[in-house]
Amino acid sequence: MGIEIERKFLVNGDGWRRDIQRSSEYRQGYLVLGGPTSVRVRVADDRANLNIKSGKLSIRRLEYEYEIPMEEAVEMLDNLCTGSVVEKTRHFVRHGGHTWEIDVFAGDNQGLVVAEIELQDEQEAFERPDWLGKEVSVDARYYNVSLSTHPYREWGE
Repeated sequence: MGIEIERKFLVNGDGWRRDIQRSSEYRQGYLVLGGPTSVRVRVADDRANLNIKSGKLSIRRLEYEYEIPMEEAVEMLDNLCTGSVVEKTRHFVRHGGHTWEIDVFAGDNQGLVVAEIELQDEQEAFERPDWLGKEVSVDARYYNVSLSTHPYREWGE
């Protein structure tokens, strides 16, 4: 069984940029939204995946991921997705024994920067970097599935 334990945070400033280990360009869209499950197609650099994730709002969720042919993924992104395609650059930053994934969004979600950390256990301790802001792990607006139908540029905050 695939389980993802992930916490999300807003990011303060650019201090994290000095520790980038690598970066990847992502395009992802949703084939199924709402209900108990989301089904996503994602292109990350030269790889494509189909991802099935439980829809509940929690730091612990079921998740399954399968590699698919690139041309099929691009065709799905261009023709089958609900809402807009989410575009972002994911930067991998090592801090305090963990790898943080910093997502800098583009397109309809430009201006949004979110940090994610995957943990082995919900209670696992981790060192908070000085650039880490407010936790948004259970705020539905910050889930990529929500950003595809209610993009950041429309929030009006």
